[in-house]
Amino acid sequence: MPLFRGAHRDREMVNKLRRCLLSACLALACHGPLASAAEVAAPPTFAELEAVGALVGEVRFDPQDVFDETDPRENYGLYRLLNRLHIKTRESVIRRQLLFRSGERVSQRVIEETERNLRANSYLYDVTIRPVAFRDGIVDIEVRTRDTWSLQPGASYSRGGGSDSGALSLVEKNLFGTGLSVGVGSESSVDRSGQEFQISHNQVFGDHTAFAYRTASYSDGSADSISLVRPFYALDTRWALGAAAAEFDRIDTIYTNAAIVGQYRHQGRGGEVFGGLSKGLVNGWVQRFSVGVGYQEDIYRVDPGGPPPPEVPPDQTLVYPLVRYEVIEDDYVKTVNRDKIGRAEYFVLGFNGSMQLGYSSTGLGATRDLWLYSGALSKGFRTRGGDLLTSMSFSGQYGDGKSDRQFLGGRARYFLQQGPYTVFYVLADAAAVNSTIPTDQLLLGGDNGLRGYPLRYQSGNQRALLTLEERVYTDWYPFRLFRVGGAVFYDIGRAWGGEFENQANPGWLQDFGFGLRLTVDRSSSGSVLHLDVAFPINAPDDIKKAQVLIKTYANF
Repeated sequence: MPLFRGAHRDREMVNKLRRCLLSACLALACHGPLASAAEVAAPPTFAELEAVGALVGEVRFDPQDVFDETDPRENYGLYRLLNRLHIKTRESVIRRQLLFRSGERVSQRVIEETERNLRANSYLYDVTIRPVAFRDGIVDIEVRTRDTWSLQPGASYSRGGGSDSGALSLVEKNLFGTGLSVGVGSESSVDRSGQEFQISHNQVFGDHTAFAYRTASYSDGSADSISLVRPFYALDTRWALGAAAAEFDRIDTIYTNAAIVGQYRHQGRGGEVFGGLSKGLVNGWVQRFSVGVGYQEDIYRVDPGGPPPPEVPPDQTLVYPLVRYEVIEDDYVKTVNRDKIGRAEYFVLGFNGSMQLGYSSTGLGATRDLWLYSGALSKGFRTRGGDLLTSMSFSGQYGDGKSDRQFLGGRARYFLQQGPYTVFYVLADAAAVNSTIPTDQLLLGGDNGLRGYPLRYQSGNQRALLTLEERVYTDWYPFRLFRVGGAVFYDIGRAWGGEFENQANPGWLQDFGFGLRLTVDRSSSGSVLHLDVAFPINAPDDIKKAQVLIKTYANF
């Protein structure tokens, strides 16, 4: 035993000496005056600081303007003027989003999650979190952010599937640097035209509580929604609470062969109140449990202004207590040139799952006794040279001995990195629906994946789509404003089954084409403009030999 205790004391002394030496090395690497540039290879990483048990000291903030005036390529009169007109994001807005505080132990995972959360704000162009000084076991950390141009006056035009749409808008995503988003706009599409107003803030009470309100008036009705939610904003968040409500009045349309075969007026209102608890992140996994109450009312009427539908769905009111379970695996990968051009992105590789179950009872005022269920699953995989992202979702209701309004969908996206600027992309998407509501039909056409065909060309209760793309992400950066890319693509898909299947051309449809991708890099919108020319393969004579599509999407 004495020999064992002596050996144990020796190991403790060795470990203590090792920690002291590593601390000294980190201190020298950060700011040691005796270390020359050749002797200091690199500053310490957060992983190294975490290993020695370093504590967070001062947290410094360095908010940057939209354009970097120290860079000769951005030091022009126009850019300097835009910087003067722009109000930088306030330090308090960034500080409230940090998941670490002074006095806490350094955690590389928490710092990486903080960066992910900050980058999710559209008003931030770039985020860097780094150690700047280390002494006596305490590290000072700098949080440097660069803003986007958050005022978005916009005029857009899009064409897809032979139909035109346009919009005018004025949106400020970061009013006076506070993170408040306010916007007004008008739009016109194949379905409706109208105006809307929206306002939202993710720190409405100075914490992580998010508020959102939207109201819209359309040619065929209106829509309003409001929500106040304190969400599970981080993996280690222990509780959530929220409420939301919405109502709408609109015309729902039934399609077949790209033609309208029926319309009816649909009025709906609903809402939810919920609360949730979690133990936070435990051994790389998060589990969350929520309970709440939901309400949904749907009223259907024949609209005298449109073609009558074959039948009008029955009215339905649902009132239901609900339980929700979520599980999240902490596994993310940082990459570039995937859904964006030249911008850092985070892909979720860990398993994510959610399941909600509710029971709507006539005793609570519902029109039927029904079980209501919904869920979603996703998992990513890092393969040799690429990333595979898979997901599926399902929903439905069960009562009177039968299932009703069932939906099942799945998707897989694969990115094969071929070089620093080229990626081979594959999308496989499939869905099926079983519903007595005619407008629950699945549509396929130039507006949702089959680019060589008219809008909503096929319809049915089953749908499948496969897209192959050779993507090019260039480093061409005109005026330090625009990112440019391109793609050559091939699509094959089909929608079939049900009463409104396209009888004239029900088989598999194919197209190929090429397109340009353009994004305004310093804009808070973050959207990507698609300019595509698509050619249908073996199409009937009533289909144009070439389709021109101009649309704005969230991704490449």
